[in-house]
Amino acid sequence: MLRSKFQLLVDSVSMFFLITIGIFFFPVRATAESLTIRGSTTVLPIAQKAAERYMNLHPAANISISGGGSGTGIKALLDGSVDIANTSRPMKAKEVKIAQKRGITPWEYIIAKDGIAVIVHPKNPVSALTKAQLKRIYTGRIKNWAELGGFNKEIVVVSRETTSGTFECFNKIVLKKAKVTPRALLQAANATLVQTVSQTKGAIGYVGIGYLDRRVKALKIEGVYPTVETLADGTYPISRPLFMYTNGKPKGLAARFIDFILGPEGQRIVREEGFIPIK
Repeated sequence: MLRSKFQLLVDSVSMFFLITIGIFFFPVRATAESLTIRGSTTVLPIAQKAAERYMNLHPAANISISGGGSGTGIKALLDGSVDIANTSRPMKAKEVKIAQKRGITPWEYIIAKDGIAVIVHPKNPVSALTKAQLKRIYTGRIKNWAELGGFNKEIVVVSRETTSGTFECFNKIVLKKAKVTPRALLQAANATLVQTVSQTKGAIGYVGIGYLDRRVKALKIEGVYPTVETLADGTYPISRPLFMYTNGKPKGLAARFIDFILGPEGQRIVREEGFIPIK
């Protein structure tokens, strides 16, 4: 039996009423946005804490972060597999050339300043070294702590892998591009390097100052301890900026996230994690 025109009108009005109620009382959720970040393990704690706070403020944002080293992050940016590359060194000329060939325009942001702390086991009696002594240690010319006024124990050289921005900086400032001794134990991340030195009495290593803790002892270099103050005033001799790179000027979530890190809250996170704010 055909429905009456009156019944059809009633049904239409009812449907309109239900849709209207839904709009007012069940609003559509914001569209989720995703951001993929990869690279430097030095920048990693800053990026992770910033992402955590940003997502608490903006639940629709989904930010995925991993380490792997500065070189790994830059390679991922050049491959188009990440939105942001974290690095503890500037991009190399050869990396910029690869980017240009692939139609990628690296866009650089300096988000913080860092110092590289030289660390030993807490029971090591040596408390200070010069850059010249460091170079002789890492190139294998000094092999025993006794040569430096310490205990009679072989020096276990611990270094970051060559893809690390921390290695690049240490290599440039301290080693002057000299080759690290083949006896060196290579570590992929700051955290594992700290663990190795903390468990090896004769070990020496280097990490971003944000990774210093009570398990290891930081040495004076050229008579200066690595602290926020000595990095800020430029007296500590091993320092570098920390970067984020995007393909072209960032848009959307990438732009908002970088703005957050460069803003007051983000720069507070930089300080909380033991690094130097740029603002």
